[in-house]
Amino acid sequence: MRILADENIPMLEVFERHGQLRRVAGRSLDRAVLADAEVLLVRSVTQVNQALLAGSQVKFVGTCTIGTDHLDLAYLAANNIGWASAPGCNARGVVDYVLGSLLTLAEREAVDLAQRCYGVVGAGQVGERLVQVLRGLGWQVLVCDPPRQQAEGGDYVDLATLLTRCDVISLHTPLTAQGDNPTQHLIGAEQLQVLKHGAWLVNASRGAVVDNQALKQLLAQRNDVRAVLDVWEGEPQVDVELAQRCDIATAHIAGYSLDGKIRGTAHIYQAFCEYFTVPAKTTIEFPAQTLLAMQLAGHISVTDALRVLCRAVYDPRADDAAFRLSLQGDAAQRRAAFDQVRKNYPVRREIPDLQVQIDAPTAALRQMIAALGITL
Repeated sequence: MRILADENIPMLEVFERHGQLRRVAGRSLDRAVLADAEVLLVRSVTQVNQALLAGSQVKFVGTCTIGTDHLDLAYLAANNIGWASAPGCNARGVVDYVLGSLLTLAEREAVDLAQRCYGVVGAGQVGERLVQVLRGLGWQVLVCDPPRQQAEGGDYVDLATLLTRCDVISLHTPLTAQGDNPTQHLIGAEQLQVLKHGAWLVNASRGAVVDNQALKQLLAQRNDVRAVLDVWEGEPQVDVELAQRCDIATAHIAGYSLDGKIRGTAHIYQAFCEYFTVPAKTTIEFPAQTLLAMQLAGHISVTDALRVLCRAVYDPRADDAAFRLSLQGDAAQRRAAFDQVRKNYPVRREIPDLQVQIDAPTAALRQMIAALGITL
């Protein structure tokens, strides 16, 4: 079996036991590179559609990502090509990214995170986990998800209500241009104009969910609004002026935890084995932690403990610094630098991997640690 894979997918060696594996740069993957491959393993940078697959021998496509907007699912179905994604694989990494961003903005603005109202747009694999964490911390959260509201009912609000009432808006929707609930430019000029004074906007979903030009204009007009962008319209080409106006700007790495990447590979490997009816020849294991445990005093405040525990695992300020260094040179150099930041991304684990020891923890500390998913 001939297998072609994005070189940035970890643990690819498990597929070598089933055939001939070739690794390539995902963004350079085209029809010529595809050649006679029967299995294609990708990430979100590769558009998998008729232009890529027509006339090929590909029988199965696996994407090690939550989203599938880069896959033409209708074409795959019409041509009897199997496919699989990895829903939820990197959701916790994105939650950690949002938490780290909130902590950074709170320090810069000197605000109490517990006193803010949070709006989560999109309650799928990522958004639902974020809602659980924020509510577990005892914070006020409003949720907008029209498809889930239509299907389930429940305690949801419309987008207009969320935008006008919430101090923090975090976007976690898939990117859809058509259908009953399109999300392309879901946050446009009209929506941006109604943001509360001092609002924070976080986008760790897809770049085009926010109208980047409209956001750039808003940030030029209002110095009270804070923006955190991990995703960009037209990436790897990034609007440098917009990036410079953001308080935190990163290179589409919110979900780039090692745990999330490995879960993605494991999920696709299992789907691959099921599709071709072959036994899994190995199990994918997670590397050992380098930070085994932390010990905190029982009198530490919840605010300080939250900051210490989250930043012990992940601090987005380092990724922000690396990304800003990549915004130099001409357009071609910046595109290449964007991909290099992602390709050379350092090892990062997830907050629930932590084990914490606290002497006589208060009830509030126990609640906070449980909300983060940490073992006490």
